[in-house]
Amino acid sequence: MVILLVTVMMVSLVMSACSKNNAGNNTAATNKPANSAATNDAKPAAPLDIKLFAVQEPNIDLATNKFTKLVEEKFNIKFNFEAIPSDGAKEKRQISLASGDFPDAYMLTAYIDQFSQADLIKYGKQGVLIPLNELIDQYAPNIKQALDSNADLKAFSVAPDGNIYGLPAYSQCFHCSYPNKLWLNTSWLEKLNLEMPKTTDEFKKVLEAFKNQDPNGNGKKDEVPLSGSTEDFGVRVVPYLMNAFVYDDDRNHLMMQDGKVSSSAVTEEWKQGLTYIKSLFDEGLIDPGAFTQNAEAFKKIGENGDAQILGAGAGMHPAIFLNIDQGNKNSKDYNPLPPLTGPSNVSLATHDGGGVSPGAKFAITSKASKEKQIALIKLVDYMFTPEGQTNGASGMKDIDWRDPKEGELALGEGVKPMVAPIPMTEGEAPRNAGWSGMAHFYMPKEYRDSWVQGTDIYDSANYERRLYQATLLYQGHEPKELFPLWAIWLDSADVDEATMLQTNIKTYIDENALQFITGNKSLDKDWDSYLKGLQDLKLDRYLEILQKAYDASTFKK
Repeated sequence: MVILLVTVMMVSLVMSACSKNNAGNNTAATNKPANSAATNDAKPAAPLDIKLFAVQEPNIDLATNKFTKLVEEKFNIKFNFEAIPSDGAKEKRQISLASGDFPDAYMLTAYIDQFSQADLIKYGKQGVLIPLNELIDQYAPNIKQALDSNADLKAFSVAPDGNIYGLPAYSQCFHCSYPNKLWLNTSWLEKLNLEMPKTTDEFKKVLEAFKNQDPNGNGKKDEVPLSGSTEDFGVRVVPYLMNAFVYDDDRNHLMMQDGKVSSSAVTEEWKQGLTYIKSLFDEGLIDPGAFTQNAEAFKKIGENGDAQILGAGAGMHPAIFLNIDQGNKNSKDYNPLPPLTGPSNVSLATHDGGGVSPGAKFAITSKASKEKQIALIKLVDYMFTPEGQTNGASGMKDIDWRDPKEGELALGEGVKPMVAPIPMTEGEAPRNAGWSGMAHFYMPKEYRDSWVQGTDIYDSANYERRLYQATLLYQGHEPKELFPLWAIWLDSADVDEATMLQTNIKTYIDENALQFITGNKSLDKDWDSYLKGLQDLKLDRYLEILQKAYDASTFKK
C-alpha cells in the first residue's frame, strides 16, 4: 500500500495526502511567518554536530540532499544522520531508545513510524525526551503561533501533564478525512440506462443489474458487482454500507451522543445494517474476496486484463484499485457515489477530523546540549513557515516548485494559489532536493488548498482535484458529534488496559460482523450471545476509560 501511494504521489506531483508525501504548511498560507527572522539569530560560532535519527526514503540521500545543505548553512549545524530505511523503522527506533545510546533528536516520517502518545508519556517521564514548552516559547514563534491559534494542533501536542514531549505531523488531508468512499462504474450505468443510486434499495438494484445484464458486453457472467479489501485507506466495504443505518467510524465502531461515547456495534441499527449487507452477499453482489484479499488482489480485479469486470470499488481513492497514469483505460469510468440513504433516512459518512495521526514525529532527547536544543527547535520552527515547509516536504523552490503564474487555479475554490509543483520529466534523475515525509510538520487544509491544480480531473497530474471534488459529496454527512479517539490522551494508568480492551473488542466485532454477513452465524439466533460476548470482553469498562479521557480533554465542551 505504501508503494502504491508513493507511486500516486510521483505521478501526480500534488498533495495527495493518502500517500502522505505532500508539501504543506501554515494555516494562514498567505501570511508572513510570525517572526521568520527569529529563527536565524544568535548562531553558535562553530557548526554544531547534531546526531539525528531519521528515515531515509527512496530517491533521497540525506547527507547530500539540497534541503539538508540549506538548513545546515541557515542554522550553522552539521548533521550526523542515523539514517535507516523504511523497513523495520519502528523496531530500529525502539532498539535505539532501549540501548541508551540514543541520538540528540528523532525526526521521523509519521506514515512510516512515529512515537505513540503512550511512548511520549513513558519516555517523557523517564527523562529520555525533554519537554519542548520553554524552547517553543523562547525560540519558536511560528510553532507558538500555530499552537495558540489551532486548538486541534494543541490537543495533539500537549500531554495530560501539560508538557509537549514531541510534535505531530499535522497534515490535514481533506480527502483522507472522509476515507470510506465508494467508486461506481458510471460507464456501466450509462450502458444499462440506470441512474446514480441514492438509497440502499436503489444501490442493490444497480448491483443486481451489474451482475446479470452483462455490462462489459463480453457475453460472460464475469462481472464483480462490488469489491474491496481488508487494509486501511477506506477499502473495507462494511463501513460505507453500514453508514446508511448507523455511524461506523471504521476504526473502533464508536459513536457519540450528548457528550457520551458508546458503541455502534450493539445497536439495533447495526443489526439492520448487517441484515442488508448479508442480503447483498447472499445474492452474490459482494465479492467474497473483499473480506480476505489484500490491495494487490483488489487491483487485479480493477485492472482485469481481458475485460473490465469491476462494478464498484471501496476506497479512499480509486488509484488503490485502478491505474490512473497517462494512457489508462478505465480510470474515468469510476466516479464517487455519495453516501446512500437507508430505510430510516440515515445517510452518514465516516470522518476522522482531518487525517492526522496521534503521536509525534519529532522529539529532542536528553543527550542534546542546550545549544543543540535551540538549534533543533529553530530548524523545526522554520518548517512551520510556508517557505520552510514547502522546501522541506516538497523540494526546493525552482527545482520542485515555483510561484504560480497568472491564470493558474488553486485546489480550493476561491483560494489564492501559492505553490505550483514542477513535474518531473520522464527519465529525469531524482532531484534529492527535499526531505519528503520527514519534513511534514504543519500542513493544514488552508495551505494545501493553495496548491495549483489543473481542471481536468481525469488527468493524473490533477488527481488531487478529482479527490477534492469527490470528497465534497461526503462533507457534511458526518454525525454532529464525533468521538475524537484520534486526538484524546488516555491516562497513563489506563493505557495498557485500554489497548488490550480495544484490540480484543475491535477484533470480536469485526469477526462477528463477517460471520453474520456470510451466514456462519444467525442474526436471529446468535445476536444475543454476540452482545453477551461484548460484555464479557468488558466493553463497558473500555467505554468508561474513553469517556474519562474525553472529559479531561480539550474537546470537552
